[in-house]
Formats: sequence, structure tokens, C-alpha cells
Amino acid sequence: MGLGPRSPHQAGRRFPAGGKRGRGAKGSGRPPPGCQRQPCPPPDGRSEPPPDAHPHLSPEALGYFRRALSALKEVPETGEERELMVYNVLKEVEAQALALATNRAGSEMLQELLGFSPLKPLCRVWAALRPNLRFVACHRCGVHVLQSALLQLPRLLGSPAEEEEEEDGKDGPLETLEELGLGLAAEVCDDFLFYCGDTHGSFVVRTLLQVLGGTLLESERARHRGSQLPEAQRAPSRECKATDFEVPETFLNCLQNLSSCFLKDIAVFITDKISSFCLQVALQILHRKLPQFCAHLCNAVMGYLSSRNSSADGSPLLLFLRDQTSSRLLEQVLLVSEPPKLQSLFEDHFQGQLQTLAAHPIANFPLQRFLDAVTTPELLSPVFEELSPALEAVLAQGHPGVVIALVRACHRVGIHQAQVLQLLLEAFHCAEPSSRQVACVPLFATLMTYEVYYGLAEEEGAVPAEHQVEMATARDLGEVTVLGSLLLQHLLHFSSPGLILRSLGALTGPQLLTLAQSPAGSHVLDAVLTSPSVTRKQRRQVLKTLKGQYVALACSRHGSRVLDAIWSGAALGARKEIAAELGPCNGHEHYIS
Repeated sequence: MGLGPRSPHQAGRRFPAGGKRGRGAKGSGRPPPGCQRQPCPPPDGRSEPPPDAHPHLSPEALGYFRRALSALKEVPETGEERELMVYNVLKEVEAQALALATNRAGSEMLQELLGFSPLKPLCRVWAALRPNLRFVACHRCGVHVLQSALLQLPRLLGSPAEEEEEEDGKDGPLETLEELGLGLAAEVCDDFLFYCGDTHGSFVVRTLLQVLGGTLLESERARHRGSQLPEAQRAPSRECKATDFEVPETFLNCLQNLSSCFLKDIAVFITDKISSFCLQVALQILHRKLPQFCAHLCNAVMGYLSSRNSSADGSPLLLFLRDQTSSRLLEQVLLVSEPPKLQSLFEDHFQGQLQTLAAHPIANFPLQRFLDAVTTPELLSPVFEELSPALEAVLAQGHPGVVIALVRACHRVGIHQAQVLQLLLEAFHCAEPSSRQVACVPLFATLMTYEVYYGLAEEEGAVPAEHQVEMATARDLGEVTVLGSLLLQHLLHFSSPGLILRSLGALTGPQLLTLAQSPAGSHVLDAVLTSPSVTRKQRRQVLKTLKGQYVALACSRHGSRVLDAIWSGAALGARKEIAAELGPCNGHEHYIS
């Protein structure tokens, strides 16, 4: 399963680092999601009230709330004084909730106030905003206040005050937090397509889905925190971690009812950029809390896509895999699909097309998620057989994420590990002669072939030169890429990481120091310290090269973290060596005590 003879243009190759995933990333093939979207008009012809139809926040009121918030921050977090202040300030907020929520500075202050609001004041503020739900939810500032109110439910649901006797408000009994949440869901459900399609309203829908399901997604919370920051400061999270909390049964029932609304207009949620985000979040929540309904929703998506006109080269699904909007939704469908469903998707749609998908600037991303979802040898084996011969070509096209996803799948499933390592050596031109293999770590870390990394010019058909140790030790370590670091981390977790460890051991002290001080490279040493496949003896063999570099390591932001990890796992003798080298005079008494 080799890559065949090298052609002249392959002799010296620097693999592109790959299209970055995210908002308007260069080379990603995708524009920033939703940044050009205009709010949809209401389906019944209603329009947003003109700005003058709603109260404005006076400078005096804004100044009062600013001073009140500042005073609250200076009061101890517990105690009657703070509690009384919060009640008094939020009582004033209730009367001007709409004006505060739709003012930029007022919205930011109100979000902070809601963060430490007790139950009943929060309910009063929520109730005050409810008559203007559509306006607030679709307002660029108001939407964040509604999100903040929803995000207080994990903290306040089921609190003792929730069980107390109902308190009367000015319009009758004050609704409980559960009732307010269900009421908001009912109003969104009545105009579901509008809220999901609105640039700002879709944020409310996505937060509501999480709260109803008792699961907060880290990626969505990060998006909420960065929603009012300049574009350059936003950093969408790739990892979708989740935090679960208890919710009443009524919320899960409501989640299913709300999610049923996707089925009525499934074509819109597949093809519309903004609406699609809501369906993606719903799939993640349903997968955790209502897996059967999640499978039903996935079947509806795949059924619609499969019923479209076939592409010239096979399944109609291939057209959607290359589309900027629907491919993102398909990524989520793949991640929540069970093994039998993935097997049938491969056999019906993907088989025979993997190399084509890997080369496509958009379709390579859903292919990566497909590889991330593979958990069985029965599926990985045919996938590996089809995709592995093209590893060098995929790297050259600037899609190293596909290669890393395949390596990660081999690590996770536990098969084809030796084969994929051999193919990587061939792709980076360090398989033959065998003396070159010891140089694989710098090549993988920098995503450069042997000739490019060492600046060699080999003629076509010439026998590859032997590895020169003097040349390797004289060269500074190249810049470690994030994807190169990920590749090495997975290889170190293979069942037999011996070659990678020997290559790490061949680095000089300054080269290994550069790796440890690198933001990306430091995680390679984390893998050395944590991989169950690395023995204590192998670990010592790699780390002994750092002797004499501990002071520089301790003075580095990322290197000091590596040194802490080394210290934590070191035996007494090794700790004495580290402490002796650092010495109290260097200001590192932490290692001496």
C-alpha cells in the first residue's frame, strides 16, 4: 500500500498547514458564517417597531446603574448587605428593563446584574421583557440579555425559593422560572422559522434548546461571550464540550416538541446558513438527552438530501458535502450517528469517493468528522484501504486535517497503526534510507518533507542521501505547527511509539527546549508524559536531554508548564537534579521546598 515512486515535483515539498476552520479563515473555502445575513421579515407581515416606539435610557439612569454595579462588585459576595443591594438595584431594573436591554452599555450591565440575581428579581425582569419578546430577541443588544437570563436557569432551577409560595406581581401571580422558560419556548415555537432565521433571534433559540435539554455546550457559551467583541478577537471553539444540569421533565418534553418544528421545514434548516446553526445545536443536545428523537431527526435530514437530484459522479449527498452550509450540518449528523448508520452511509454514499472528498476545499471537513465518528474495525478497514494511498497528495493539497483524523481513528480503534506510520514516513520522504527515520519528529512537527526541512536539492531519479547527524544537530528546530503537534500526540499514543521516541531522543538539548517552549510543541511533551504506551524508561531517555535547560524552561510560559509536569512525575533523584540546577538564587524556590 505504498505511494509509488516520487515524481520530480514531489522531491522537495512543504506541506501547507491546511485551511483553518473558523470565521472567514484564509483557505478554508468558507466565508464567515452568518456575517452577511440580514434578519428575515416576520412571516405574517409584521415588522420590528421603530426605535422611537420604545423607551430610551437616559444618561442619568445609565449613570445610576453603572455606579450601582460598581458598588455591588466592591461588596463581599455573601451577606445581607449585598443581597439587599441586589434586590434594590434589580427593582429599579424592572421598571426600565426594556430600555436597559436595548442600550449597548445598559445591556452589558444588565447581563452582569443577572449573573448574580436571586430567583424572584430575575423572574420579574424576565416578565418585564416578555411582552416585547420579538423586539428584544432580534435586537443586537437585547438578545444577549435574553441569553443571560436563560443561562441563569442551571444556577436557579430547583432552588429553595422556587418552591416557595407564589408572590403576586403587578399583573397577578409571579410566574415561576420553569413557567417562564416554558412560556418562552411556546412563543418561539409559534414563530419558529422566523426566530431561527433571524441573525440575533437564532442565538435565543440555540440557548433555549440547551437550557431545555439541561446541557450547556462550551462552543455556544464561547460564542455568546464573544458576540459583542470585535471580529478579530472572536475565537470559535473546535472542541464541543458540554456541561449537564438537572431539568424538570416538562423541559425535556418541551425540547422534543420544539425540535419537532425542524421537521416541518427541513429543507430550510438544511440550506439556510443561520437556521442551520439551530438544527446543529439541537442534534448535539438531542444526542445526549433524547437519542431516539435525534436519530429520527438525522433520518429526516438524510432522507431529504438523498432524495435530491443525483450528482454526475454518484450519490446526491456528494453535492451537499461540497456546499458551505449543508456540509456543516452533515458534519454534526455524522458525529451523532450510531455505528450501523455510519456503516450504511459509507456503503451508500462515501465508498469510492473518499480521495475526491479529501481533495475538496469544503468536503474535506465533513470527511474529517466522518473519520472522527468511526469506532469499529469493520468500518475503519475499508476506509483506510481507500484513503491511505493518497496521504501525500492530501497533505500537498493543504488538508492535513484529513490525515490527522485518519491517524486519530487508527489510535482510537487500535488497528492499522504500523501501516499508517509507514505511509507517513513515505509521505515525508524519510522512509528510505532507514537512517532518515530518526528525523521524523521535526518533519512531522513542521509539516515539511525531508528535503525542504534540510534544504536539500535532489535530482530526479537520484538515490536519496543518507541522513547526516551533523547536519541535523546543527539546525535549529523549525516552527512547530498546531496540526503537526496533534499528529505527533496521536502517534505517541499508538501501541508502539518507539520510532517517535527515538526521534525525540535524537534531538539536541536546545532543539528539545524549543519544542517544550513552543505553544503547540509543548503538548508533544505532555503526550510523552501521559501516554500509557510510553514506559518510564523511555520517558527518562527522552527527558534526560533537557538536563542543563531547566532554567530556560522555567523562565518560559509554556516551558514552565512542561517543567511542572516533569516535576510532578519525577522520582526523588530526578527532582534533586532539577532542584540543584535551578537553585534558590534563580527565584525558583517552588522546586526546592
